[in-house]
Amino acid sequence: MRIPAHSVCTAIRDDIVAGVYERGSRLTEELLARRYGVSRVPVREALRTLEAEGFVVTRRHAGACVAEPTEQEAADLLEMRSLLEPLGAARAAQRRTEAHLKVLRGLVRLGQERARRGNSEDLRSLGGWFHETLAQASGSPALTSMLTQLRHKIAWMYSVEASASPVDAWAEHGAIVDAVARGDSERARAITAVHTERSSGTHRLRFPGGGERADRVRNSQHPVNMSGLRH
Repeated sequence: MRIPAHSVCTAIRDDIVAGVYERGSRLTEELLARRYGVSRVPVREALRTLEAEGFVVTRRHAGACVAEPTEQEAADLLEMRSLLEPLGAARAAQRRTEAHLKVLRGLVRLGQERARRGNSEDLRSLGGWFHETLAQASGSPALTSMLTQLRHKIAWMYSVEASASPVDAWAEHGAIVDAVARGDSERARAITAVHTERSSGTHRLRFPGGGERADRVRNSQHPVNMSGLRH
């Protein structure tokens, strides 16, 4: 499999998230270079980047290995997301462009239509695109980068159950976009905070070896009362 040298980091990260490389396993430059059809130089650079992101650790006498995050580190990621996504929505209300709004509204229309029809196959990817676009609308490259890294690591450490109320989830997405379009940063922040907290209840922690934790990280099964949020 030959890929461009600049894409090696993305390819290795995607394979780590997908479980191609087990946690704690060695990542040798020679084998990685052979797998992706590149020289060892971009592989070495990619491993340094992935170590900075927390996907890789360097161990004495072993070299680069896939990281083995603890349960507490995994829980911290959800807490960080619960703080940063509302901030991103508030900033988006202040800095979004018409192009951002057009994409966000299009994603909401698609998501709401497929949620009503019970077509859940594409809802997860649509949700990912929605939150990625919302982060980009914040106008902060640093915040966007942090949220992107969080999404990658959360996808690596957690499996996600289908939402019990996808129609409600996409109604929340629509309410976030409405607030962003009006420039109402406080409402955008408040709705996103509630939405993020509820979505955390669908995350189940993965363990090495493919097992999953039986209890949910957070239990937030009750529907959100949108009228309770301040306009």
